[in-house]
Amino acid sequence: MSVFGGIETGGTKWRCAVGTGPDDVRAAESIPTTTPAETIDRTVEFFQSVGSVDAVGIGSFGPVDRDVASPTWGQITTTPKPGLAHTVVWPEIRRRLSVPVAFDTDVNAAALGEHRWGAAQGLDTFCYITVGTGIGGGGMAGGKLLHGLVHPEFGHVRIPHDLDRDPFPGVCPYHGDCWEGLASGRAIEGRWGRSASELIDDEAVWELEAHYLALGLISVICILSPQRIILGGGVMAAPGLLERIRREVKDLLGGYVQSPAVGDGMAGYITLPSLGSQSGVFGAIALASLDGAI
Repeated sequence: MSVFGGIETGGTKWRCAVGTGPDDVRAAESIPTTTPAETIDRTVEFFQSVGSVDAVGIGSFGPVDRDVASPTWGQITTTPKPGLAHTVVWPEIRRRLSVPVAFDTDVNAAALGEHRWGAAQGLDTFCYITVGTGIGGGGMAGGKLLHGLVHPEFGHVRIPHDLDRDPFPGVCPYHGDCWEGLASGRAIEGRWGRSASELIDDEAVWELEAHYLALGLISVICILSPQRIILGGGVMAAPGLLERIRREVKDLLGGYVQSPAVGDGMAGYITLPSLGSQSGVFGAIALASLDGAI
């Protein structure tokens, strides 16, 4: 049986695992994100310490360059994460481990993991959206991961911003009050002066957060018509937030989308990931098993 490696890169940690899926994990390690060179060194050391793998999949925060004809193929490009822009990921991992490597966004990897083992099993068109420090999204359409000119950037769609209700300008360094700029974990902290975990009992915080997340989801629903939406990320751990979002989405749709899936409750339509916080690293293992590893 082939054994695969998975890497989920993040601004605070890189998750690494070896195995064939959630029921067969041979080794795993969480590596703190420091400098690109040091983090990659430790990642390579992990894989070298656990023995050989047949291929490695990388699900990386973005933006990333997936164009194999590009001179910056396999790099993280214009990320606002300090010190991590233009990090060369795929070429370094490929060169130093000498195995085929697949490279995609962390959210596409998470979507693939949920499709193979989690909340999107049996679906061919769905979205995985993470709401954490930032907002990102990936998914499948017609059974294929979403790609195109670059890759989906769900977090940077523009949503209505009522400045009378919420004068906060947003935290996105590129767009200010895009979806990520208004509804990410960084936006919550910037607006209210405390982290999301410190604001759990503040009704106003989660009323506004659910409203903004629902506004973005309406665009996703109307454009991509997903069979299911999976919401991951640390912000989604807030008690009651998922239920608030479902109610807001139902109200904002106004009865226009006629499908049993978006009927009362939406419990089966807007869900949390079945793989929890491990969707990305297991999805990276799934990436490694595809034909796209080179």
